[in-house]
Amino acid sequence: GGSGGDADVADRARRVHASLVGHLRGGPGPSLASRAPGPVSRTGPAAPGGGADRGIPPDVARWLTGRRLLAPDGTGVSSPERALADLLAEQGAQLRAAFDVLERNLRAVDDVVGMLPAPRTPDHSSIEAEFFEDRDQLRRRIDEFHPLTRSEMLCMRTTFPEPEVLDRSLVTDLEVLGRGVHCRMLVSTSALRRPGAARYLEALAEAGAEVRVAASCPLYLLIVDRELTVLWAGVGTDRDRGDVALHGPLIASCFVQVFEHNWDAAAPHDPGADGRRAGTSRARDWSPREREVLALLATGAKDESIARRLGVSDRTLRRLMTRLIEKLGADSRFAAGVEAARLGLVD
Repeated sequence: GGSGGDADVADRARRVHASLVGHLRGGPGPSLASRAPGPVSRTGPAAPGGGADRGIPPDVARWLTGRRLLAPDGTGVSSPERALADLLAEQGAQLRAAFDVLERNLRAVDDVVGMLPAPRTPDHSSIEAEFFEDRDQLRRRIDEFHPLTRSEMLCMRTTFPEPEVLDRSLVTDLEVLGRGVHCRMLVSTSALRRPGAARYLEALAEAGAEVRVAASCPLYLLIVDRELTVLWAGVGTDRDRGDVALHGPLIASCFVQVFEHNWDAAAPHDPGADGRRAGTSRARDWSPREREVLALLATGAKDESIARRLGVSDRTLRRLMTRLIEKLGADSRFAAGVEAARLGLVD
């Protein structure tokens, strides 16, 4: 190591070169056996060419040839400088050849990558979900949401809780409306018949909420500021389990479309009509057969199907249908079914 080691190597190479030249010329010189590395055997196989004639041991000849100090045929001797230049030139050629192979491989990889389809980078949106085991737990969570409501609240109700629970909810809802939040409430006719529902909806309407009534609603739903969605996600009839709150505008926008579709098909709520409808349904004598016809009519059943269900002729059904349409003040079969649902005669 160090400059001293390099000088020793160079000096050793010069001595080897001088000894080799002396051997090839037959003149005196330093003993090759004492200078060249590796064992030297004077009795071993002769080296090829002139080197063999002068007794250069085969292993020494191979050592010298490998370092370019001796030609492969043993006839030529190179100086250490020439041998070093040859070695460096050979090494450079090997490196350039390896570089060419590497460059070709890199181009091949680039060609394969260029054939691949462009990577997709969709905008993934994470949704935080909260699950509630009972409706009371959900109501407490909604009470926490209400103070954070800024601009809009969309509600869809398939039913209402007990009057005392509804009264407590009304206090919070009126506070939200008092802050200028726009509220739209869509209720089903069956929910409208729940105790305390009429009083609750009338108070919301007086505070500025929009209320509409539909023959039916697909689900219990609350959307706050189009950021938070609360809905019943349970299975079966147990409505005290399976509520979920979903956080995120993407999922909220999907349920807003559900709400808007049902809202457009509903009719504005007339608080005074509740009493009139109740009085009408009590004053009129609706027989079990009439109620069954109304129920089938509300589902959109055809005359043949209704007649077969009742076991009457088509003429009898037409007369019964005409009386029901007149009795309901409607102008068509479909309108009669809708009116029957609005009056609470069918669900």
